[in-house]
Amino acid sequence: MLDSIFIGMSGLMGYSRGLRVIANNTANLNTPGFKGSALQFADMFYSNGSYSGNASGFSRNQVGYGLNTYSTTLNFRPGELRQTGNALDLAVDGQGLFVLRNASGQTRYTRDGQFQFNGDGVLVNRSDGSTVMGLSTDGKLQEIGLAGLRTNAAAATSSISFSGNLSSTSTEQLVSGITVIDAAGGSHELTLTFTNDSETAAGSWKVSVMDGATVVGTGAVVFVDGKPVTANGKFSISYKPAGQAAQALEFDFTGDVTSFASGDLSTLTMAKQNGYAAGGLTDAGFDATGALSLTYSNGQSVKGPRIALARFDSLDAVASTGDNAFEAVDASAWHVGPPGDAFGAVRSGSVEISNVDLSQEFSDLVIMQRGYQASSQIVSTANDMLQELFAMKSK
Repeated sequence: MLDSIFIGMSGLMGYSRGLRVIANNTANLNTPGFKGSALQFADMFYSNGSYSGNASGFSRNQVGYGLNTYSTTLNFRPGELRQTGNALDLAVDGQGLFVLRNASGQTRYTRDGQFQFNGDGVLVNRSDGSTVMGLSTDGKLQEIGLAGLRTNAAAATSSISFSGNLSSTSTEQLVSGITVIDAAGGSHELTLTFTNDSETAAGSWKVSVMDGATVVGTGAVVFVDGKPVTANGKFSISYKPAGQAAQALEFDFTGDVTSFASGDLSTLTMAKQNGYAAGGLTDAGFDATGALSLTYSNGQSVKGPRIALARFDSLDAVASTGDNAFEAVDASAWHVGPPGDAFGAVRSGSVEISNVDLSQEFSDLVIMQRGYQASSQIVSTANDMLQELFAMKSK
């Protein structure tokens, strides 16, 4: 009967531990990136020394010694991806985990992609401040930072294209509002004066480039059947803005420009130019390839480092460390690389929520409760039998 009490106690301890695992899973129902776990149960050794799975045949002396529990097993089934609207919230659609490096220099892995840039411009995990690792061009781990990327330098205009119709019956036309950006990001407005030179050559125009009242360059364009001749549809000048070095400007009319009769009315205007002023960082996020994507106030965008992902070969190589993170028990079973087929795609503006199935946890909770009640009844019954035995002796 004393053995029965010990056996019942092993059940109480085992189901109590199982209840703790269920409680932890349920408590983390809304924890981003959380992976549920399950407790492994096994029966204890037997009085004849055989294991429970020994097929040595029936033995009247084979009596078990209760319940044993082993480690918990992680369930890495993917959780639901939930949109947050925050461009720095990331989720992995696949098997990969994000790679973190904590303050002690230890490498950790997580499915919780709630990230932010800290005061130093380094991408960190929002929960514990661990550095989020990216990949350098040679495939080595590096931090993802904004150093040197907070501003976008100006680029001088080198090409200007036009669209619209230049009336072939007009003698002279002005096209104003032509914006040119210098190397320092300064803006200048030029004007083009078109003079009909059809008497010299049919469909030809002389062009003067004006900066205010000063002619800074000249050129010519030729149209045949109302369309620009490829060889004479563009010209270049050397333009020197005040206080700046000279820059080459190409005026291109070969795109959407025509020259048909329309009286004195011309619709020729500047379509675009390729220069831009300096700009400050306005937005940061990640694309589907895991590359840092930065947007600036001047309309430019730049790609930064790609985020690193890791995957493992076996669950035996993974252990939970808390703070939604895991560590590598066997480093040789882990692989690091960029987002892709082997690791999964990165979804910006989303996080992966817990994969805990609440209905399954409640079902397991009932089983644990019934097992605990049954084990406690065994202890109570064995105790009653012992008391009855002592009472018999006293008589």
